[in-house]
Amino acid sequence: MLQVHDEIPHHIDQLVDIEEDLGTLPLLEDHDELPYREESNGTYYMGRAVPAAQKSSWTSFLKSLAGFTGDLSAMTAPPFILSPTSLTEFPAYWCERPELFAAIADGKTEQARALSVLKWFISTLKGQYTSRNESMGSEKKPLNPVLGELFYGYWPANTARGGKTTLVVEQVSHHPPITAYRIENLEKGVILTGHSAQKTSFSGGSIIVKQVGHAVLTVSLPSGETEEYLITLPRLRIDGLWYGSPYIELAETSYIQSSTGYLSTIEYKGKGYFSGKSHTFKATLTPPSHVHASPHVIEGTWHTTSKDSHSGTAFHDVTSPKEEITVAPLEEQGEWESRKLWHGVAKGIREGDFESAATFKGKIENEQRQRRRDESAAGTTWELKHFKHVEHDPVYERLGKLFKANPPTEDSYVYLGNGPSS
Repeated sequence: MLQVHDEIPHHIDQLVDIEEDLGTLPLLEDHDELPYREESNGTYYMGRAVPAAQKSSWTSFLKSLAGFTGDLSAMTAPPFILSPTSLTEFPAYWCERPELFAAIADGKTEQARALSVLKWFISTLKGQYTSRNESMGSEKKPLNPVLGELFYGYWPANTARGGKTTLVVEQVSHHPPITAYRIENLEKGVILTGHSAQKTSFSGGSIIVKQVGHAVLTVSLPSGETEEYLITLPRLRIDGLWYGSPYIELAETSYIQSSTGYLSTIEYKGKGYFSGKSHTFKATLTPPSHVHASPHVIEGTWHTTSKDSHSGTAFHDVTSPKEEITVAPLEEQGEWESRKLWHGVAKGIREGDFESAATFKGKIENEQRQRRRDESAAGTTWELKHFKHVEHDPVYERLGKLFKANPPTEDSYVYLGNGPSS
């Protein structure tokens, strides 16, 4: 997946075709001679965040984007926007605040649990979509996982959230890249199962990422009943490419549909070229038709805080530190586990030794190509370890009908219950 984000700037008072600008871009150290645009808080120069030694490769990358059609996921990005982290680690963002995940089970009513699911979901967005920008200066392109790549981890038990929360991730497809995951706190009876893939394109100076896939959250109640929540994924817009400092903005609408009939509709609004506030959202929790109650409306910025628009009370707050997942030491990991597999590549990226990183990356990719050739010659296919693919997800179809999900059906990956903690 190509994950980069920010706004393509415009010259003052006019929109300039990107290919025209890029075709004549002078690679100069003097910012005053670079294409620019002015905003209320300063003047922004093209490529201002690009290391001097890599301006040429960055310009070539932008020119390639401007003339590219189709899926961008296979494109090679300049080294300085590469992440040392594989995409298989990204499902951990769903549970960086494990107390909110566990607290879903504590709701005493259907409405209380639906609100807890919404609060937990909104609280995951910062980690999923802005954390690299904050920790590494801009959004980075994650390492593209290999088929069969694995990632395991957990958040330890404590009195606040009950039992241990575990994560199992498997790269279930390479072309197209699809990641399946399972998060569970069995003591609390809260389980998340899902898969994700991305379709990327270039439009209007931004990279557009359509997230493919969904997640299903199940909550086991003391009564013995089970509630289900279908979670769809927002679209992403990657802006800031012009400056060499990409970032993610969420776009359009995503949904959380409960089996009890409660529906959360989350609308995402981002910063425009000349106005607007970054990372804003409006979530409306609508009760089922047989419940005579007003909808709950939540508004704020998903990377900081939000409030109930009617009562004015605080809803979510992710300004406090998150809790990192616990992962086994490198020497205890298997050869297919992400951090062991990509260790040489990640080390090179972190140390700025991109030649070394490229060498290790090429070795891994060549081994994978040979493995696929061997399988083809033998008439065999790769066997998944933790998940089984099914063509139609009955939960998606049943709950999706309640809000007219598009598409009306999706495939899914069923967890086999054989993770390391099983």
